[in-house]
Amino acid sequence: MNNNRLQHIPYSVLDLATVIDGSTAADTFKASLQVAQQSEALGYKRYWFAEHHNMAGVASSATSILIGHVAGGTKSIRVGSGGIMLPNHAPLIVAEQFGTLASLYPNRIDLGLGRAPGTDQVTAMAIRGENFNAAHYFPKDVEKLQQLFSADNLNASVRAIPGEGLEIPIWILGSSTDSARLAAAKGLPYAFASHFAPTYFEQAIAIYKDNFKPSATLSAPYVMACVNVVAADTDEQADFLSSSVKRMFLGVITGKREKLKPPFDNINNYWDRMEKEAVEQMLYYSFIGGKESIRQNLTAFVDKYGVNEIMSTSHIYDLDAKLHSNKLLAEIFVG
Repeated sequence: MNNNRLQHIPYSVLDLATVIDGSTAADTFKASLQVAQQSEALGYKRYWFAEHHNMAGVASSATSILIGHVAGGTKSIRVGSGGIMLPNHAPLIVAEQFGTLASLYPNRIDLGLGRAPGTDQVTAMAIRGENFNAAHYFPKDVEKLQQLFSADNLNASVRAIPGEGLEIPIWILGSSTDSARLAAAKGLPYAFASHFAPTYFEQAIAIYKDNFKPSATLSAPYVMACVNVVAADTDEQADFLSSSVKRMFLGVITGKREKLKPPFDNINNYWDRMEKEAVEQMLYYSFIGGKESIRQNLTAFVDKYGVNEIMSTSHIYDLDAKLHSNKLLAEIFVG
């Protein structure tokens, strides 16, 4: 008898198109497609890209283009955004872009929406200009998108061609409680960024579930948690590989963002006590270890929070090690 409680939980991938030290964005995009093709073969449900800007080690700024790149190189895995930072874009442009993607790759495109800028404030100003406060209009912009996708928009003066009448699943992304309330009110699936913002995770999903209103697209709450994963053959190997992501998050905290560095033996040479605590807090929902360690910890996580789907993000320097981690994680869900 199989007692694997993860067996019925869908598992997916979040890709930031991480640029490793000594490589280029072109190298990253080739690697992303390779990981996506492997993920499809391993039964992963989705492959999402996150919109970020002005970061030396993250090349997912033109998110919809990368979605098309991966969707064109795969056959069945769902591909989408985790997410599009909606205040950076006019809803009509997003509707047209994702309408185009959904027309090219029917029944495979997801549209995850966030309200954060996905960058620093100076870059956000460069992107948004006079619309710098656009985040305040996020709920209304979500409604505009829904209207543009609706078949009822046929006679409107502004239409999304292509996009209108297409059933493109919309997700609300969040790292706070505000997004939870919006997802609940609109009856939309909710994806939480617990891979870097764990503080409000428990509170946010409770608010979402308690206030959820069924909609035409979703009858019951649906929570996807994004977590960090570094899997290897042994706990010790995984811990060594995880030094890369720890140094990456240290760069986020100190403002010294750089390309993903190779793993190294003693990270304590790079941070002080306060920096270590800050990084460990951000990486609170991380699953680092061999298969059995991750299986136990992930099962406990799913049982405690009742999440419906797990999305993993893996900042691993070596591509072969990343592919191996991806394979081990799939085996944890399937085996």
